[in-house]
Amino acid sequence: MRLAERPWARITVPLAIAVIGVAIGYSLSVGLSGYFVYLAVTAVTAAIAILGLGIVTGSAGMIALCQLTFAAIGAWVVAGLNVIQAPGGFIVWLLIAAAVAGVAGVLVGLPALRLRGVNLAVVTLGFAAAADVTLVQIQFPGSADGIAVERPTAFANDRSYFFFSVLVLAVCAVVVFFLQRGRVGSGWKAVAFSERGTAAVGQSVQTAKLSAFAVSAALGGVSGALIAAQVGLPLASSFTPIQSLALYILAIMSGAHLIDMAIFGGILWVAVPELLKRWGIDQNWGFVIFGVLGVQALTTGTNLGQGIRNLWWRRLDRRPAPEAPTLDAATPPASDPVTTDTVATLDPAEAIGEPVLTVQGLTVQFGALKALDDVSFEVPAGTVMGLIGPNGAGKSTFVDAISGFLPQHTGKVLLNGTDLAGLSPTARARLGLRRTFQQDRVPPALTVDAYVRFVARRRLAAADVAEVLSFFGCPPARTRLASVDVGTRRLIEVAANVLAGPRLLILDEPAAGLSHEEHLALAQRLRDAPARFGLSLIIIEHDLDLVRSVCPRLTVLDFGRVLASGPQDEVLSDPAVTKAYMGETEML
Repeated sequence: MRLAERPWARITVPLAIAVIGVAIGYSLSVGLSGYFVYLAVTAVTAAIAILGLGIVTGSAGMIALCQLTFAAIGAWVVAGLNVIQAPGGFIVWLLIAAAVAGVAGVLVGLPALRLRGVNLAVVTLGFAAAADVTLVQIQFPGSADGIAVERPTAFANDRSYFFFSVLVLAVCAVVVFFLQRGRVGSGWKAVAFSERGTAAVGQSVQTAKLSAFAVSAALGGVSGALIAAQVGLPLASSFTPIQSLALYILAIMSGAHLIDMAIFGGILWVAVPELLKRWGIDQNWGFVIFGVLGVQALTTGTNLGQGIRNLWWRRLDRRPAPEAPTLDAATPPASDPVTTDTVATLDPAEAIGEPVLTVQGLTVQFGALKALDDVSFEVPAGTVMGLIGPNGAGKSTFVDAISGFLPQHTGKVLLNGTDLAGLSPTARARLGLRRTFQQDRVPPALTVDAYVRFVARRRLAAADVAEVLSFFGCPPARTRLASVDVGTRRLIEVAANVLAGPRLLILDEPAAGLSHEEHLALAQRLRDAPARFGLSLIIIEHDLDLVRSVCPRLTVLDFGRVLASGPQDEVLSDPAVTKAYMGETEML
């Protein structure tokens, strides 16, 4: 086991790195001259603001062009508390400033629940412009009377204040590190890749987006509070929209979702204008340089930090990969091996007990078109049902309707007797109704382990994760999802949802992208899954070899209506089913 994979190392290693960073900061505070100490504080405050941008833009995939507005809010709060000499001193004021900016971030993030891309960018830039005009008019508390913001007593001079700012940066970096690697950070990355995929695993898309804005804005507030104490009398000119835009571009270019690159971005924020100044060039050309680098990052899709990471990962990928975990003696399939001629048979015991899913009169209509027309059937507990039909039969519409993505329907859907009417996809997933997708919804920014734990929404032992991954033929938990093919990501998606312990799991073409041999292997695993993991399956699949070998029960849709539903042999011998498939497949 590599050092980074040991449980104790996941905590001690980042903390040790933070301590080393603080030690370096202390050395710099002693060795730098006065002017460079000022520049160093500016770099630290910029790094904290960029670290926040890395969350909302790099991790959560949203556009926010008002980061320095949140910094202005933090500076304004600290300046106001300083004027009234609020108890607690600067450190308490700093925490209050972060909290107020975080609340502002939630309010600004509310449009992100409905807006994306350029529209969201316009809203955030408009907020920055409005705040800038307001600040110019009202100014910061104490600025008219010359009341400077007081620094912490132990860090009153410039050198010690730089060390204090490094301490704050280290704390922020550690907090962001653990957020990024926990469920919260996985939610941000999942939302950035697929909102539907995120909702389908029981994660609130709204919570993920608003938490990203809140944490990002809170870090902006911390940055602004530090700036206020650095300069004493903060001015509106330090928090203009054009600077927020430049900071956003710098975050995109550097890859600020990576902590070290956020710090590097803070250094660039200071170094580029300073170099231009020394060369006798107008410092405003720094914005042009940042813009060019940002355009390059956006057009190529690769930022500086990610490019460095890719080089490192390619080097690591050349090393021999560890073998997949082996299972105990109970691992071999409980049923006979699946071949092309295997036919799933119906177990009479399946008819006993309450059905896990009951669909009654489900109808979905788009204008004059009925995508689903009075669909009714049941899925017995602990069984596998195949949902088949020609292209355009309504299979995908059915899955979207019962999983909550098409709430505008009539009829009833019951999960273990619970009516799902009015429940969101997130709520249905938490009740035990899980689904996979035809399209790739597995966020490549995560590792296999982070993804399966995010999807499972419960504590999992490493042995349990390894067992299920091995059962479905998935790569080891530490594998980066970006390094595996789409077919393998489908298997990982299935394994992750199984680890969630659902009552019903709907698999939408799980064999797509797999070879024939892999189809048979997957069929074997799916046949054994209900008994092994205590769940029921609905499989939507065009490969009738897989359907025959796995699904003892079938439901056939055609033009939104149920043609037949029941035991496999009866359904496949139904003349109406044969007629529906004529010209569609050679497997009937």
